Amino acid sequence: MSEHKPIVIVGSISMDMVSSTPKIPAIGETVIGTSFATTPGGKGANQAVAAARLGYSTHMVGKVGDDAYGPALLAALKQAGVDIDGMGIEPGSSGLAHIFLAASGENSIVIVQGANGKVDRAHIDRHAELIRSAGMVLCQLELPIETTLHTIELCAAAGVPVMLDPAPSAPLPESIFPKIAWFTPNETEAALYVQDANDPERAAAELLAKGLKGVALKRGAEGAYVATPERAGWVKPFLVQAIDTVAAGDCFNGAFAVALMAGRDPWKAARFACAASAISVTRRGAQASMPNRAEVNAFLERHP
Repeated sequence: MSEHKPIVIVGSISMDMVSSTPKIPAIGETVIGTSFATTPGGKGANQAVAAARLGYSTHMVGKVGDDAYGPALLAALKQAGVDIDGMGIEPGSSGLAHIFLAASGENSIVIVQGANGKVDRAHIDRHAELIRSAGMVLCQLELPIETTLHTIELCAAAGVPVMLDPAPSAPLPESIFPKIAWFTPNETEAALYVQDANDPERAAAELLAKGLKGVALKRGAEGAYVATPERAGWVKPFLVQAIDTVAAGDCFNGAFAVALMAGRDPWKAARFACAASAISVTRRGAQASMPNRAEVNAFLERHP
């Protein structure tokens, strides 16, 4: 893959509405929070910012609403260095994510699709030339499923590799797996697609048997288990004090794509991505937590 070809993210963009609490409330429970903030997010936009902050040419295809949040979301992408020519504006609400962030760093999230739910096949087709020009396309499952499947089919026909982050997890047709270059679920998401997500080796083997070209199982504090048909193995985590795990997985995907595009083998690329996400969990916010390349390189020098 040529480093001159851009990374294109086809995905969601949302305004995160973050309530910090001592703990995540149970059903029927009221908890007094400690703070509230709004910050740009959405899995697609987070991955785009992660890649762009690392100095890679990155384009975003998606939609925002014509509400007060839309201009702020686009401005945040642009400020991070993401090309927004593939973005559209829809009447109504932008995507919103209501996030409860516990003192332990754990979180729970409720997503309102808003304009993300209006990213349709026609919008993808309008930007088909950009998508076909990509060195890699990153997708998630926060857009309508038919839109994401259409994007993967378009990429397959053009020979463009796709990295699919199946988040939030949703059923996928078996015919789509052979058209995916990298499948990157966390443990919870993997459980929908395999019999035993608690066993990474077996889970990876089961996923590869579906026809996937590569699997990166994101395992949080355990690191990442990376597998291809030729080789499989663990990439160890970095020990840091996490204060906010929101978007750590998105940071991994953006950094993993950048490292693969730069020619690193998948395990070195995953180590680079683990370093980037380790930095991100020591900072608050989604896009605000994404490190730049100098920060990741310095981190790796301190953790040989």
